Amino acid sequence: MLKLKTKGILIVISSPSGAGKTTITKHLVNKIPNVKLSVSLTTRKPRSGEVNGIDYKFVSLKDFKEKVKKKLFLEHAKVFDNYYGTLKSQIIIDLKKGKNILFDIDWQGARQIKKKFTKDLISIFILPPSLKELKRRLSKREKSKAFVNKRMSKAKREIMHWSEYDYAVVNDNLKNCLSKIQNIISNHVLKPHMQTISKY
Repeated sequence: MLKLKTKGILIVISSPSGAGKTTITKHLVNKIPNVKLSVSLTTRKPRSGEVNGIDYKFVSLKDFKEKVKKKLFLEHAKVFDNYYGTLKSQIIIDLKKGKNILFDIDWQGARQIKKKFTKDLISIFILPPSLKELKRRLSKREKSKAFVNKRMSKAKREIMHWSEYDYAVVNDNLKNCLSKIQNIISNHVLKPHMQTISKY
């Protein structure tokens, strides 16, 4: 008897700051079978409540730049004066094991990964309901007007890249947004090129 086996895929989630990307990826880890969240390296300082190795791997600027020179990154980018990147080695190991790997990265990192992986990747851009709502969410998180204005300026530039993604979903309601993303991923992994046939 024949059995279909699904390959591991890369699931890239991007959004402007405040649109809910991090919250969504944390929920998806518990909802998508056989998924692993990729933990990025960053040179920024940990925020309150963040745990090294779980939220991010916090490294020095010197360490990060040495890894760039050695070409150890699958993708890397500078965001708000800090560097972020994903190491290649563990991703390749996990893919070979059939793991689905979830990325919480910006459009720069997504563009780099899409150049290296074409078939085994699905990219989703999360849009806010409106710029007004995005500003409200950012203002709730941070009281500094200068900080909010800087984030809003960057958000407008980031949103311009939404059409580079396979799918775009508006996060006007977390439950509905998660449901749409789960359906997108489920339909994608059932495509013939994402499966192999084996006997049992």
